[in-house]
Amino acid sequence: MLSGTVNTASGVNAITDVASVKSASTDPAAAQDRFMKLLVAQLNNQDPMNPMDNAQMTSQIAQINTVTGIQQVNDTLKSMAEQFTSLQVIQGASMVGHDVLVPGTTLTRSNGVAKGAVELAGSADSVKIEILTPGGQVIDTLNLGSLDAGRHSFEWNAASYQGTGEPGFRVVASRAGQSVDTVSLSQNRVLSVASEAGVMTVQLEGRSSVPYSTIKAIL
Repeated sequence: MLSGTVNTASGVNAITDVASVKSASTDPAAAQDRFMKLLVAQLNNQDPMNPMDNAQMTSQIAQINTVTGIQQVNDTLKSMAEQFTSLQVIQGASMVGHDVLVPGTTLTRSNGVAKGAVELAGSADSVKIEILTPGGQVIDTLNLGSLDAGRHSFEWNAASYQGTGEPGFRVVASRAGQSVDTVSLSQNRVLSVASEAGVMTVQLEGRSSVPYSTIKAIL
């Protein structure tokens, strides 16, 4: 950052130290203090026949002030982000005890019933939900008939299910013999909310925690 002609070894060392300030991740006040000390060292050891002019000195001081200001802005933004996440967790606590929809094909049973939903990219004249064992075997089929584009919920009577592990489902939708794109959504109850690495997460019943951003609907 600093430049100029010096006539002693200490002056050379001062310039080398100043270059290292650029890459150091330090406290803004400490960085500014070191900069001023290095600037004074360079002034003391500069060549009297080729001194640093006022414009050059002013420019270098302005540069360190700019770097310090940017660091302070970054610290402020980081603090604001942490406060926002904390506030989001507090507000998210209202979801506890409610069901939510998240992308997935796992059915979580509750009181002998498993619920889910499907999003259709277009209208379909035939929509079927195939209930699967954890190994992928079809054990039941729900015929939803014709449906318009959009989100549609379903539920399956799981009272007779005796398998090990939670069942899953697969959506088969078509129109005039052509398949219709779908998105499968699992329905789960929210047990708790938390913050992990600055990201709000939601703990679901029967599943691992998921980022809040993956939730498609709160029921």
